[in-house]
Amino acid sequence: MSGGLSSRSVRALRRLGGRLAGAARGGRAMAAGLAVATTVTTVFACWLGAQVYEQRAVEQRYQDILAAARQSALNFTSIDYRHYERDSTNVLKGATGDFKKQFTAQTEQLTKLVAENKSVSKGQVLEAGITRADEDSARALVVADSKVTNTAAPDGQARTYRLQLDLRLKNGRWLTSGVQFVG
Repeated sequence: MSGGLSSRSVRALRRLGGRLAGAARGGRAMAAGLAVATTVTTVFACWLGAQVYEQRAVEQRYQDILAAARQSALNFTSIDYRHYERDSTNVLKGATGDFKKQFTAQTEQLTKLVAENKSVSKGQVLEAGITRADEDSARALVVADSKVTNTAAPDGQARTYRLQLDLRLKNGRWLTSGVQFVG
């Protein structure tokens, strides 16, 4: 056979062509598998990232709530008759809703009472925890001690307060909307 291919050569070329075609099909299958694996990995990474972001947002919200509850309790348990206007203003800065209305309504009477008795109370927050919280409201329990001096107790008297504080998120700040003394 001159100029032509032998049957042996033709068979060899067919085998080679078959292997190349199989390799091409395998390569397409591998590429498709890699594309699927990449997509699944990307989706999982995005989901995991969203979960981490949400968890951090919840943790930050809890820290903000606890900080506001602690500060509110400290303001509420720390008064000085010599600076009562400033002290009551601090309480009102962290207040909203019914609590703010009630405290405002009682400020004049409290100012007289604190001045007449020369009351001084230095509060200290011992513990605080959140009993419930959502996007814009929360309830916290706070335990605070204070040493109170006044005309009836010039040497001071220790007091422990257990407070339930209801808080609301207003303009990016957690404010106290209700205070209850609990047993």
